[in-house]
Amino acid sequence: MKLLKFLLFPFAFIYQVITQVRNLLYDYQIFKTTITKPLVISIGNLTVGGTGKTPHVEYLIALLLEKFGNQSLATLSRGYGRKTKGIIIANQKKINQEISAQTIGDEPMQLFSKFGKGITVCVGEDRVKAVEAMLAYKPTIQVVILDDAYQHRAIHRNINILLTDYYQPFYSDCLLPVGRLRESRQGAERADAVIVSKCPNNLTTADKSNIALQIERYTRPQTPIFFSTLVYQSPIPLFENYEISNLKEGSNIILLTGIAKTFALLNYLKTKYQIVKHFEFADHFSYQETHLKEIISYYLVENQKNTCYILTTEKDSVKLLPFQKILQAYPIFYLPIEVQFLQEEETFNNFVLSKF
Repeated sequence: MKLLKFLLFPFAFIYQVITQVRNLLYDYQIFKTTITKPLVISIGNLTVGGTGKTPHVEYLIALLLEKFGNQSLATLSRGYGRKTKGIIIANQKKINQEISAQTIGDEPMQLFSKFGKGITVCVGEDRVKAVEAMLAYKPTIQVVILDDAYQHRAIHRNINILLTDYYQPFYSDCLLPVGRLRESRQGAERADAVIVSKCPNNLTTADKSNIALQIERYTRPQTPIFFSTLVYQSPIPLFENYEISNLKEGSNIILLTGIAKTFALLNYLKTKYQIVKHFEFADHFSYQETHLKEIISYYLVENQKNTCYILTTEKDSVKLLPFQKILQAYPIFYLPIEVQFLQEEETFNNFVLSKF
């Protein structure tokens, strides 16, 4: 592994030069940054995947809906994992256009399923044109949340939030392809706030100070640093054929995941259930009928030995819904998660709301 990393360093150097030149072109306004009519919050990271962006986006949606109300808020992302191209507004009903994880991506579909009645959910490669399209569709939009757009500098943002994983912080990482960084650590200087995500609940003040010292080597002076954790909620049946009470603590489960990192999830589930089998797929994985039939076959064999259940993530659940005909007869549950700030919730809320 060390030899492989050594061999990859020249490619990491080339990648660093390319990303630094690109950032300089934006810094010196050679590349244009467009200021849009709606206020913009960007939430993203320096690394590839797995920092918990979507739960933090959901937190921001709930916070901003309280201030601005329904129909004033929108989310915009590229729509990773979708099978379509171009700008799609999920709320805009068009003939022959089905809205699903296949057409808009799993994370936007999760947001649309939860908040679609109150906000506009949009995907598009060109963020500036996508904002224009959303305003044409719904002129009442006042705030746009850019999901995973830290490196997308073509659109101006009023708040630039950087997420970093507690277990894999950006300050200990290297550039692609040696490490997982999309750009150099110095990119943290653009952040208006940093959130250290997926922290353990028992994080001490000393731990926070040590982490903050590392982060402050790369951020602007006085940049606020917050610490958050993921709180797992009670499992919810994917279909209406089972009750929540069926899945009791200590039950045998078959786990199905298609997310970037499973470390925190597995740690939690091992304290609650007996994991009989883990079907682990890549992030944004597009499930096919053959994959699900394999899982069901495994379930049928295991369930004859001991009663068991199928458990998946909330992100994966939206990709399973189109397969209701072959799945609805089985006990499939998904696990919602929420973000909780460690003693800093009010401070973070005030920081965000003070910008508007």
